[in-house]
Amino acid sequence: MKAVVFHEHGDLSVLRYEEVPEPVIGPEEVLIRVRATSVNFLDIWVRRGLPGVNLPHISGADVAGTIERVGERVQGLERGQRVIANPNLSCGKCEYCLAGEDSLCIHYKILGEQTDGGYAELVKVPAKNVIPLPEHVPFEEAAAAPLVFMTAWRALISRAGLRPGEDVLILGAGGGVATAAIQLAKLVGARVFVTASSEEKLEGAKRLGADFLINYKEVEFDKEIRRLTNRRGVDVVLDSIGAETWVKSLGSLAKNGRLVTYGATSGPNPQTEIRLIFWNQLRIIGSTMASTKELHEVLRLLWAGRLKPVIHRVMPLREAAEAQRLLEERKVFGKVVLVP
Repeated sequence: MKAVVFHEHGDLSVLRYEEVPEPVIGPEEVLIRVRATSVNFLDIWVRRGLPGVNLPHISGADVAGTIERVGERVQGLERGQRVIANPNLSCGKCEYCLAGEDSLCIHYKILGEQTDGGYAELVKVPAKNVIPLPEHVPFEEAAAAPLVFMTAWRALISRAGLRPGEDVLILGAGGGVATAAIQLAKLVGARVFVTASSEEKLEGAKRLGADFLINYKEVEFDKEIRRLTNRRGVDVVLDSIGAETWVKSLGSLAKNGRLVTYGATSGPNPQTEIRLIFWNQLRIIGSTMASTKELHEVLRLLWAGRLKPVIHRVMPLREAAEAQRLLEERKVFGKVVLVP
């Protein structure tokens, strides 16, 4: 089969479109013929050198396709069935898994990070991770949904507990999780503030329902938040940027506000202001991926058409390096989808 593989960590030049052996499934696994996968910033971090990645490696956490083969112990799934893959790979036995908290699993892995993923014509996944895909949902749309919507749902709904009437600031409005979070926040009934680096991205966020648009290249966003909220601040900040924005994110919060972090694209070691945290009684909340229950909750809204993945561009799988370059250079609004 054809796949995009890297044999060593590095820049975009390490990605190769080449022939590789087909995956061999176990008795409780399913082989999926990939009809579409999507590009996440996770793929870039893995390619650059995240620990725990076995080489050679095939990235891709999001998979939509049809079942090619099922293991001998698999029941309820059949060849040709339209499916997506739940990217959570958990043990199912630890205290966190037994409590339904897959992403806290002590042996937690993500499809396409610690295992080979969807940048290929075929991918194997545990049968328990296979989710039927409704006929009315295109493969490209389905592949753009799981990772970003499950991440946004857990961060905003489960972890931050966003409520109707609250104010939320979403940084980096062009990112996949951000485009999902804007829609979720509006569905909840919150007032949405966003930042982005260009008027084009801000206009895209406005089309998704954002109420206040801040170009962080023209103004300091924490000061602008104070101005727009009559110095009160927002109830929730969703920040995946990290070092570059941390202090301003804290400064954007109202008293008793919540800062939710789910990434650190600008660096993992920010300066902070401890006095601001204790004096304003702020809460800093970490969030990673989501549970299987949370994924199914947000998928129901997607399949019903109440939420919709934002697709910037669909590209051939062989152009995965170009797709990752677009993400690295922040030239994307929403998701880039790859089609084998």
